[in-house]
Amino acid sequence: MDTSRAIIHSDCDAFYASVEQAEHPKLRGLPVIVGGDEEARHGIVLTASYEAKRRGVRTAMCLWEARQACPEAIVVRPDFPLYHRYSRMARRIYYDYTDLVEPFGPDEAWLDVSGSAHLFGGDVGLIAREISERVKAELGISVSVGISWNKVFAKLASDARKPDGYLAIRPETAERIVWPRPVGDLLYVGPATTRRLGRLGIRTIGQLAQADSVTIRRHLGKMGLVTQAFARGGDESPVRPLEPGSCDISRQVKSVGNGITLPFDATDERTVRQVAWLMGESVCQRMRALGLQARCVSAYARDAGDLSCRSRQLTLARPSDLTSEICQAAARLLTEGADFASAPVRALGVRASSLVPAPEWVQLDLAGVEERRCRLREADAAIDELRRRFGNHAVRRGIELADGRLAGLDPERDNVTHPVSFFA
Repeated sequence: MDTSRAIIHSDCDAFYASVEQAEHPKLRGLPVIVGGDEEARHGIVLTASYEAKRRGVRTAMCLWEARQACPEAIVVRPDFPLYHRYSRMARRIYYDYTDLVEPFGPDEAWLDVSGSAHLFGGDVGLIAREISERVKAELGISVSVGISWNKVFAKLASDARKPDGYLAIRPETAERIVWPRPVGDLLYVGPATTRRLGRLGIRTIGQLAQADSVTIRRHLGKMGLVTQAFARGGDESPVRPLEPGSCDISRQVKSVGNGITLPFDATDERTVRQVAWLMGESVCQRMRALGLQARCVSAYARDAGDLSCRSRQLTLARPSDLTSEICQAAARLLTEGADFASAPVRALGVRASSLVPAPEWVQLDLAGVEERRCRLREADAAIDELRRRFGNHAVRRGIELADGRLAGLDPERDNVTHPVSFFA
């Protein structure tokens, strides 16, 4: 285990809300929630300022619950282009200290300063504090920074000192600082894994580190051994650099999806098909932009009554990024055998998975199937270009206008994803 590395994790505090407060000084010091449209029921808290968090508002809470917890909260709609601009500005600061910068979403990044620290006096702690002060002075938002010899402990350190905090976890202090913490604080140990470990009597990171590896493997499989290595400080994954001008890190994308909470309950098949096409088309746009095609399409619908979720998937005959093929598959998955009059839909989503690179050339067939698909692909490319130049509503399909209440919906603009994977 190499403990000589110097890795900094920088995490922008309450990022979306902090950006809104930086851009709109009248919001500073007030409980701010960045989320959907309350009247249209676009329903969850994306980020809450610390003023709102102190009043009981949490990320992913339904907006009506957040309003009950904090009646005076100010809810603002997300402005993703603005957040991306701040993300890029923060990364430009990071690149002043090292070219090894790995984003983990728009608000977090690891920096490996092992080879550059000597250029700044050799004190990694001073570098981390300087980064924090520069972000605060130049962007008007705060970051929490953590230092360690590996990425997992560096992130745990920044998480432990929020907001606007600093913590260094070194080999000689790791057991004292890390091991008493709840096992759920460890990267990629979510609620389900926490419960399974709890049934084994493992509730702290130290207990996981000291547990019998055979037992961990038996109950959690290979991923259990990975998390145990994390607990022991054995993460040796490198900081993978990104081009400074990019917004999201280039990774092996596992899937591309989009979903929405509807502004009204869908009680008929036509509306469900309309939303399936809206969501599916944005998924196809993203796949084409990434140069990927999907072998599998899945869709889910959430019941408006008991909020239960029904999901289905199918494997396509051939990999596809064609809007017509993906959307028709998604609509069929959502509507076959469904009775929307008795079970209205509150939310639904579409996902493309089992992704493969789009081929540079296509082998035609005697039946003319691939020739027709090539023409559809050319049409999709032309529509993508028109939307890129003039906006996503420049070209619209008839099925996407079936219900006028959804006419203003733009899934590609309003729903932004970040295909980032630690294990890429």
